[in-house]
Order: sequence, then structure tokens, then C-alpha cells
Amino acid sequence: MAYVDGFLLPVPTKNLSQYRAMARKAGKVWRKHGALQYVEAVADDLDVKMCVSFSKTIKVKPGETVIFAWIVFKSRAHRDQVNAKVMADPSLRKTMEGPMPFDIKRMAYGGFKYLVNV
Repeated sequence: MAYVDGFLLPVPTKNLSQYRAMARKAGKVWRKHGALQYVEAVADDLDVKMCVSFSKTIKVKPGETVIFAWIVFKSRAHRDQVNAKVMADPSLRKTMEGPMPFDIKRMAYGGFKYLVNV
């Protein structure tokens, strides 16, 4: 069954173009090593009333926006194989050099197995 790594992170809006460039490079590396899908989406409608918004979950500060991202794999074992290759890929290390365009300490991450896929 398919497996998903999910991410939620705050990014200063002034750093969005820098973040997008980094994400595009990272996505190419994950896809090169076998990820089935790589998606990074920027917040558009977080003014929700019925539940806790993503902005409150990661304590978004003024001037920040939220990125919701996921990577799809064939299985958890496939995820582990792909991620090992990605972490060993020198082009990813080069992409991650220097200061990050977001606060990595406030990033949320987890691995998920599919419950429903319609």
C-alpha cells in the first residue's frame, strides 16, 4: 500500500521565491530516486472557523505563510530506500547549504500509510 511523508512548515513570505527554488531542486532529487509524487503547496485559505487552522498549529508569525507538502511512495519500505538515496545524493546537500529560508525547528513531519484513496 502507498505511503506518504507529510510536512507542514512556516515560511516567511519574503523567502517564498527562495523556498520555491529549493523545493523544485529537492523535488527533482526525490523523483530521480523513485518518489511517485512530490508536492509543495502554499497556503491560500487558512481562515477556518470549524477547527484549528494550520497557522495556529505551527504558530505562524506575522509575515509568514504555511507550506503543506507531501511525497508519495509505493510503500514504507520504498520510502526508506528512496530517502536513503536522497540523503546520500550530493546535489541535495548542495541545495541545503547555507541558511534555510524557513525555521526548520517549527517544521512538522510524519510518515503516513493510506487509509482511503478514492
